Parts: sequence; structure tokens; C-alpha cells
Amino acid sequence: MRIKKVSDVMGFKVYTDSGDFFGEIEESNLSDNRIDGWRIKVGGNVMSVIGGAKGVIIPHQFVKAVGDIFLINKSALPNPDSSIEEIPEDLV
Repeated sequence: MRIKKVSDVMGFKVYTDSGDFFGEIEESNLSDNRIDGWRIKVGGNVMSVIGGAKGVIIPHQFVKAVGDIFLINKSALPNPDSSIEEIPEDLV
């Protein structure tokens, strides 16, 4: 197994396990020296699914694989009917 530095995965393309493009990694969220989640700049047609948000935070538990791309579980996609944690404009 190849181990990557957190800084090495910034900018990686993110896809769902069903092959849909989701966005790009912008930042990692750390808690107690462990990765807690990933801030992803949303791209493609996913923006319409999540109510036009420019970015979301996906908990690390939904990451299925990290290689040349990030692969996340499709259940990580927010439900369009629920409230979505958007990234404030000054952080984008």
C-alpha cells in the first residue's frame, strides 16, 4: 500500500463510486491528528443536485479509495431536500 501525504492529494479529482465526477479536493479537516473530513470544490452537474453550493465537506468515512483520484461513496452526496453545509464565500 502506498501512503500519501495529505498535501499530495490537494487538487485531486473526486468521483463517486458510480463514476460521476464530483469535484476537486481543496482542503483536509484534521481533528486529534487524524483526517476528519475533506473540503471539496464541487464541479460538473453535481452543483444542481446540492442546491448550487460551491463546495461541501465530506466526512472521511465516505472515502472509499485514494490513488490517482479520490473515490467517495455515493451516499456521501447530500440529500437535496436536507440542509447543506456550504463553504462561506471568503473561504472559497
